[in-house]
Amino acid sequence: MTPSSPPPIGAILFDWAGTTIDHGSRAPVEVFVEVFRRADVPITTAEARGPMGMAKREHIASILAVPRVAAAWHSRFGQPATETDIDRLYADFLPLQQEVLARHSDVIPGVPEVVAECRRRGIRIGSSTGYTRALMEVVAPIARAQGFDPEVILCADDTPRGRPAPWMIFRAAEALDVFPMSRVVVVDDTVPGIEAGRNAGAWTVAVTRTGNALGLSLEELARLDPSDLASRLNSAEENFRKAGAHAVIESVADLLPVLDTFTSGDPNRP
Repeated sequence: MTPSSPPPIGAILFDWAGTTIDHGSRAPVEVFVEVFRRADVPITTAEARGPMGMAKREHIASILAVPRVAAAWHSRFGQPATETDIDRLYADFLPLQQEVLARHSDVIPGVPEVVAECRRRGIRIGSSTGYTRALMEVVAPIARAQGFDPEVILCADDTPRGRPAPWMIFRAAEALDVFPMSRVVVVDDTVPGIEAGRNAGAWTVAVTRTGNALGLSLEELARLDPSDLASRLNSAEENFRKAGAHAVIESVADLLPVLDTFTSGDPNRP
């Protein structure tokens, strides 16, 4: 590589909740559980976490498609959930999520330092999220004040479909003027996020410990038995490998050594 040529990796597109903010991805889960409780069809935390990474309306539809939830809805209302029901739940979700976000937007330790080093290397920083633009108006200023301020934020309502479709990634890469997609790295804590990166032809890095896979706050993580933690991390890594992640790390703080392995080649190679 000559001094005037671009770095092998030109851009990193970070996810938000569970990857760069909100350790354990707590905010959306709290709200999904509450919205279904108010609808008199309670769901579990695991059911709320299952479709994490999708756009929120699609997330609600996916929860309603879970056989147990679908049966509970039919029992309560005498018919399957309709598109109108999904719209109503989503309308309830948005204002409640805005209310909850302010207390779940702390930047995850290590993120500002890694982002600063990436920028020093000439790598541009973008992001994508399952949150809507209105929700990010709450989150982004809080994160900015703590040192995480990507150049580009693509939201679920900026494109026709959210993850695992690749549209947010394509638009973010376009906004950053970085191509081909083999020069882009997607970092996410959910399977739909990793699938979106693969669908875009980008490198993908899955995050386990800080994100949806474990779903634990920093305080809860500190109380977890080490052997239990190791088992959960191994299980999460296995799931991400099956989804096609090129690399798996515990947190964004572990990202820099991985970037050096993405210096050449095709992300979609066998």
